[in-house]
Amino acid sequence: MAPPILKLDDIFLSFGGAPLLAGAGLQVEPGDKICLVGRNGSGKSTLLKIAAGIVEAQSGDVFRHPSSTVRYLEQAPDFAGYKTVTAYAEAGLGPGDDPYRVTYLLSHLGLTGEEDPKNLSGGEARRAALARVLAPEPDILLLDEPTNHLDLPTIEWLEGELQKSRSALVLISHDRRFLEKVSTATVWLDRGTSRRLDRGFGHFEAWRDQVLEAEELEQHKLGKQIEREEHWLRYGVTARRKRNMRRLGELQDMRSRYRGHKGALGTVQATASDAQESGKLVIEAEKITKAYNDRTIVAPFSIRVHRGDCIGLVGPNGAGKTTLLKMLTGQLGPDSGTVKLGTNLEIATLDQKREELNPEDTLANYLTDGRGENLLVNGEQRHVTGYMKEFLFQPEQARTPIKNLSGGERARLMLARILSRPTNLLILDEPTNDLDIETLDLLQEIVSGFVGTVILVSHDRDFLDRTVTSTIAPANPEDPDGRWIEYAGGYSDMLAQRKGAIEERKRAEKAAEKPKAADAALSSADASKGKGKLSYKQKFALENLPKEMAKAETEIGVREKKMADPNLFSKDPATFNRLAAEMEKLRESLLKMEEEWLELEMLREELEG
Repeated sequence: MAPPILKLDDIFLSFGGAPLLAGAGLQVEPGDKICLVGRNGSGKSTLLKIAAGIVEAQSGDVFRHPSSTVRYLEQAPDFAGYKTVTAYAEAGLGPGDDPYRVTYLLSHLGLTGEEDPKNLSGGEARRAALARVLAPEPDILLLDEPTNHLDLPTIEWLEGELQKSRSALVLISHDRRFLEKVSTATVWLDRGTSRRLDRGFGHFEAWRDQVLEAEELEQHKLGKQIEREEHWLRYGVTARRKRNMRRLGELQDMRSRYRGHKGALGTVQATASDAQESGKLVIEAEKITKAYNDRTIVAPFSIRVHRGDCIGLVGPNGAGKTTLLKMLTGQLGPDSGTVKLGTNLEIATLDQKREELNPEDTLANYLTDGRGENLLVNGEQRHVTGYMKEFLFQPEQARTPIKNLSGGERARLMLARILSRPTNLLILDEPTNDLDIETLDLLQEIVSGFVGTVILVSHDRDFLDRTVTSTIAPANPEDPDGRWIEYAGGYSDMLAQRKGAIEERKRAEKAAEKPKAADAALSSADASKGKGKLSYKQKFALENLPKEMAKAETEIGVREKKMADPNLFSKDPATFNRLAAEMEKLRESLLKMEEEWLELEMLREELEG
């Protein structure tokens, strides 16, 4: 086992009241790909900042190897003093680092590098910060929610980058699929302490459940042991004559451990408030279009949304998902075509930007709309503190300003408010951002069991696969041109159908080409029938094509050998991409030569036979 390049041991940190971290640890060895998981507010981001040296623990040991470089992805990057995004990203490079990496990363993250940092949106600022930490390929990479504000193609690209990266990685993310693909080890931060599983996130939930079951069994055994000791203390013969001070001390210690056990954090328990049933047809859109200047956002698109449908909207950033969503819900009129909304609709919306939240408002005031201490949920009067507890908020947080909440807690608060209102049409725009795994599970159950209709925009592939009944995606995801297609099923189903359609189109094109090739061969055969032999041109091709094919195979082999170098892409991406393009052309040429040779060989056999 390689010695650790980063080690945190017995970390303690408290901001007053119960400690946030109490005995937490983290060990990183070269090549580790660790995901750090835990509930919102459990201290994941704080532990990552301690590892980066941004926050100092009140006690505990922190070791960073002196020669190791560490890069931390900032949630709110500071662009002061930088005129362009490229200048900001290049400032993260160290001596000997390749500046071309900055250009490569920015282009894949949807930035030119010429942008003025003052004018960046939140998502663009996040992507610029990601380029800055990835560019130097540090020994240790600390990433806190790197997929926020990234679209699906970029998330999948980032997966590949992190998988082949030589950097050791500690990662916090709400994206299950992303964690499963990238991580090889899992650290669970729970009730101030940490546990490590030397397997990726795909194995975490089963392991966590086993740990909690064993813990519950131990607590039960401890309770029974306390009962036996108390019985001895009261009724034992020895006890009546003389107290055994050692056993009495052990009993007090057991009682202390039993009472001090916090138990696993609760789970969010909630259901959506039912509204009057909507009409059977919820939305009917007929050939709707939308364009801005010369760019088509939505080409003629038609859809019928029925009661009970759960529809997912996916696509690259800027493809027009939010525009299409607003058109379908009547918030934005189409340039042409019609949208008809059904009857009795009660719409509730979760906005990805959390713009509805007033940072100075208190939790209780936000949930009750300032109408006292109670709110109506499913026709029942509920006290606000009791309702808050269902979403893991403590009663003392009722008067806390919203600005003091973490991103995940804000998302949970908005979810609590939405679910308290009667609704039969849920509009969810990036609902999974900042939610912990348990709250994601709850949201999944709510969406899956919702009797009304759901339309959601998400980049979370796992969430889409678990919830939606159909998926709307751009017809051309690489270069969106306004054409949208509805696919049955979730995200994985959409990919399978899209792949099948592409393969079917290729087969059709190939089938269409075969008659032409056959006609040409027959024409050549007819022309040479009188002679009973191949033409000079055909004979030359038949003799020389094997040599050309062997030459092409050799060229392909040379390029494959060069590309087999695991460091080529990181050292010289331009050469890597050039070799890949050349190899693709050579393979296409080889395939055509093989088909031509086969046709000529069949013609020769026919003429000679």
